[in-house]
Amino acid sequence: MATASLSTPASRIFSFSSLSTRLRTLTTAARATSSTTTSKKKQHQKHKEHRQRVAVKEKRRTRSDREFELETIKRYGDTSFHIPVLLGEVLDVFPASKPLRRFVDCTLGAAGHSSAIIEGHPEMEVYVGLDVDPVALEKARARINGVLDAPNSSLKAYTFLENFRCIKSLLADVDEMLLDAGVDGILMDLGMSSMQVNDPQRGFSVLADGPLDMRMDPQASLKAEDILNSWPEIEVGRILREYGEESNWYSLQNKIVKARLQGGLHSTGELVDLIKSATPLSREGRQGWIKTATRVFQALRIAVNDELKTLEDSLYSCFDCLAPGGRLAVISFHSLEDRIVKQTFLDIINIESRDGDADMIEEEARKKDLRKIRIDIDEDESWIKQMIQGFRGTILTKRPITPSEQEEKLNTRSRSAKLRVIQKV
Repeated sequence: MATASLSTPASRIFSFSSLSTRLRTLTTAARATSSTTTSKKKQHQKHKEHRQRVAVKEKRRTRSDREFELETIKRYGDTSFHIPVLLGEVLDVFPASKPLRRFVDCTLGAAGHSSAIIEGHPEMEVYVGLDVDPVALEKARARINGVLDAPNSSLKAYTFLENFRCIKSLLADVDEMLLDAGVDGILMDLGMSSMQVNDPQRGFSVLADGPLDMRMDPQASLKAEDILNSWPEIEVGRILREYGEESNWYSLQNKIVKARLQGGLHSTGELVDLIKSATPLSREGRQGWIKTATRVFQALRIAVNDELKTLEDSLYSCFDCLAPGGRLAVISFHSLEDRIVKQTFLDIINIESRDGDADMIEEEARKKDLRKIRIDIDEDESWIKQMIQGFRGTILTKRPITPSEQEEKLNTRSRSAKLRVIQKV
């Protein structure tokens, strides 16, 4: 009787072994494919979310569709030294078709905007220009005087080395009637001029070594060096967090305080070196520390010059100085400034009176004025896309106007600029 063999042929063992190996290989390959597919899906989702964020960002602003005029820029600016931002758009806000007899430039700079506006309005009777920077004011005065040398010019021009927070007292010094009658237009350009950024001794540049100054007004006492070396630790952190919107603020705060034990920080180069040491290498390489340094420098500059509080208070003062129908145009360059301009404009137009019957009469008159504004805009000013109408005024830019693509290519510093305009009823 035959008995079944208990032994397994070698070929069968080999076959099972090969099958097992093949299964493991297929499983590993499947996992790798799955991982690659998942990775691609995540990458695709990331790109999709980025496109959505960009789309949302674009919706929140109105990119200028005005034809960029390089010749105008060359005439009123210097492409190698100073370029007035959104110049054409500002000229649209104060068009030649609307009388501009009394005008104030709160931030003269190199007077690029002012000289263009003055030449576009031969009917102008009073011009007032302010700046806290004596170097900028000197250059601006030379340019303004050149415009005033034009024949038949009867314009009275006044320039002051002052902050725009003093606008009411300065207008009273020029003529008491200016406060009563109001001015027809006011411009605030909150950006730093190239001559300030490019001068290492001012301490504004991330890429050039210089003293830790950062004062817009050289006569002011507080410097960035004082904040870094003597202000309380918690206050230094608050400045970096709130004014710089810097996520790595705590690490930077600790390194700044520790640097005091080795004598403190006294130059922009030393501060940049500290920022480099506190910035993780994974944060976009060189661009990572530059972006961090830019935020830190912004935070210190805002604190040194008390920029945000000064801006908010001055917006109310400037609006009070407008005549009925007068316009206030503000160009901001970072989100903190733009947020303040946007919210303050909303607050201004919705401040309501509580005078009963008088309030009703004023409301009817206001509605008539708004209808007139709407008609004028429809006919003459295509740059106005959406408005917000309020009790005391009309915001002519529901979304801020930003530079055209052509302007951004010529002047990369303009890419963060946002223009908002309010008109008094």
